[in-house]
Amino acid sequence: MAVYNGVPPIYDPVTPGFTPATEPPVGGVILAADPIEYNTDRYTATVTVHNTGDRPIQVGSHFHFFEVNRYLEFDREKTFGCHLNIPATTAIRFEPGDEKVVEVVSYGGKRKVFGFNGLVDGYTGGEDTPTYFPERIRAIRRMQEYGFKNVSEDEAEAETSK
Repeated sequence: MAVYNGVPPIYDPVTPGFTPATEPPVGGVILAADPIEYNTDRYTATVTVHNTGDRPIQVGSHFHFFEVNRYLEFDREKTFGCHLNIPATTAIRFEPGDEKVVEVVSYGGKRKVFGFNGLVDGYTGGEDTPTYFPERIRAIRRMQEYGFKNVSEDEAEAETSK
């Protein structure tokens, strides 16, 4: 760090060339003109979720959606390696008998999932399309063994057309 006349230069965190219209107070916030985009250029899927249980179920923004409560019925295979596409720290609540359409988005980073309901413990894929997932076959088998509700889109469409 350069020192001028024994005093270090003052660090200015504001982008060079940007001058706020008014000086913000201490702790003030300067908002960007454009809206913030999140989860862009990632795999997304829309699924219809039905709560078949007798209690409300709340799902947080970063919970691995494939592994949510066993009484939520939806196309789980479509949501492998994904979480809800909603802002962090928020959640969606499913009341008993509710049916909601939600959007999920693939995880970023290393895409490793551990914990949750123990269906997946490891890598959930390296592409933005659901084509190759080494843990997928084991997770689907566990999902069926542990009694998690699942319905494919084709089955759901056949039920509604009857």
